[in-house]
Amino acid sequence: MRYKKFWMQVLLLTIVLQQTNAQKIYRTDVLVVGASASGIAAGIQSARMGAATIVAEPSTWLGGMITAAGVCAFDGNHNLPSGIFGEFRSALYKVYGGPSKVATGWVSNTLFEPHVGDSIFKTMVASTQHLTIQYQWQFQKTILENGVIKGAAFTQTITGEKSIVYAKQVIDATELGDVLASAGIPYDLGMESNEITKENVHKGPSNDIVQDITYVAILKDYGMGKDCTIVKPLNYNPDEFDAACTNYYFNLLRPKPSVDAEKMLNYGKLPNNKYMINWPGFGNDIYLNIVEMKEEDRQKQLIKAKEQTLRFIYFIQHQLGFKHLGLADDEYPTKDRFPLIPYHRESRRVRGLVRMDIHHIAKPFQIAAPLYRTGIAVGDYPIDHHHKKNEEAPQHLDFYGVPSFNIPLGVLIPANNQGLIVAEKSISVSNVVNGTTRLQAIALLIGQAAGTLAATAAKENIPAEKVSVRKVQNGLLQTNAYIMPYFDVPLSHPHFEAVQKIGATGILKGQGVPTGWANRTYFHPDSLVKRNELVNDLAPYYPIKNNQQKNIRLSEAIDLIMQMAVENKFVDTNHLKISASNYKWNFQNKALLTQQIQQAWVSWKLGYFNMNMPLTRLEFAVLFNATIDPFNLKQVNHQGVIIE
Repeated sequence: MRYKKFWMQVLLLTIVLQQTNAQKIYRTDVLVVGASASGIAAGIQSARMGAATIVAEPSTWLGGMITAAGVCAFDGNHNLPSGIFGEFRSALYKVYGGPSKVATGWVSNTLFEPHVGDSIFKTMVASTQHLTIQYQWQFQKTILENGVIKGAAFTQTITGEKSIVYAKQVIDATELGDVLASAGIPYDLGMESNEITKENVHKGPSNDIVQDITYVAILKDYGMGKDCTIVKPLNYNPDEFDAACTNYYFNLLRPKPSVDAEKMLNYGKLPNNKYMINWPGFGNDIYLNIVEMKEEDRQKQLIKAKEQTLRFIYFIQHQLGFKHLGLADDEYPTKDRFPLIPYHRESRRVRGLVRMDIHHIAKPFQIAAPLYRTGIAVGDYPIDHHHKKNEEAPQHLDFYGVPSFNIPLGVLIPANNQGLIVAEKSISVSNVVNGTTRLQAIALLIGQAAGTLAATAAKENIPAEKVSVRKVQNGLLQTNAYIMPYFDVPLSHPHFEAVQKIGATGILKGQGVPTGWANRTYFHPDSLVKRNELVNDLAPYYPIKNNQQKNIRLSEAIDLIMQMAVENKFVDTNHLKISASNYKWNFQNKALLTQQIQQAWVSWKLGYFNMNMPLTRLEFAVLFNATIDPFNLKQVNHQGVIIE
């Protein structure tokens, strides 16, 4: 009996060793799970910063919702061409021949064919050192050691080969937050009650309701006279789509549509006579809450989403008469010509170091928590929730008006958990705020910030939460990314960076204005600096007294610079000039300092120079950024509080 038991143990050990040996082991600085919009941006940014980076993607495409899901029309950020989003859009312009060539549909200023987007990302990857893409790798589980995430395990979907990747930093860029769930990190899913958020938007109790999803279709115009009508789907009833457009409107209990069939299709018209079918009004949205399901169960449920879209396609072809429109045969490498994945609008939302809610968007400069100081991505789209296919869901969240905004760094970092950075739609925001942070351009920018944070943490060998906020922001600014959403000082402005930095200190605050589809925040560069505002806003850096003068004049600003230089020890006890920036300013002698500033004024191209002139906000921002450099002078924590 003992002999038999011994050999059974030997056999089991042999099997375990064989399984272990069958697994491939990889080691890297940064592991990105999912080549979603956030995932591919994170991977590119991390690798560009010199960190060895692996992106593990279950499909063969890059870009997630932008490409693989077919949501190939950018919502928002047209006036904020930040970072990798701006780079990607410029590549689209080059492919198609300029901005006018991609303004083909009325839902967006930028529409494109999904396969073109995928090819652009692959071109970007090919030119990026230190970056490896592992295609057809399905995430299985996280690897934890003493509660710290050290990597993840994957299965190759074709060969079944097992792999483990160990990394200094892992980024969850999955569509539904699967990595953070596997790691047991706390998260939220569904709507929070108003008692929790105090947002005064969703007044009902907490629930597990998520937004409707969509299996987008890309239709192609095969030419008049062609009949591309698909086989009539099971359970087809045209009344399901009653009120999708004025051409089929009989149920007067439904809201009257505002568009006819042609305009409905032109909503998502793409270059080269193609159409993105992603129609929310009695179209192909469907309510399926599959977030917590296993992957195989998700796929079974997603058949319903495809069937929903097939019925809508048949409605367009048969009922509305567009028989010449059929599923594009030159987009996706799938047998059914559908996108590789559905469009998920909502995910698990991590409980981060901070939680962004509607107050941080609506009144960022007025509320107690100045999270705007920690901004790492920007957006200008209104809050847009899709709940039409779920009668139990609140129906009052359509395009809730807000100004443009930035996203704080702390929403990417789980509270009390090390080794993981969160991106895509799983960042720490309220359910309401997810209605705008979920969109394509913002997801790219979130990913770029996640890559910056991960690469910095890996290179410095410290947890992500220990990385300086300002270091991450400086890294992003070096890539032409916005950290403040200022509409009137664009990326092309010669003093863009100075305004971004001074704006992020709070010394000069902006004005947010809800304007509909493209909300705005203004810096007002040509307005004069108001003394009463500066007294309050400069207080965390240096106290100044109010007086009868309404505006700040240049002479007084120079006096203030000298006082702050002494206060912050820019001048040592031997009266040697110590620079706060790249310049060597003579902070001890006003006449010499004035002469230096006047010379710099010319190079800054600020124009008129007079000691008695009141300063504009732009002049003040440029002057203080160059001399005192308050952005780098004092650090801020993840709550936006200045660290003394």
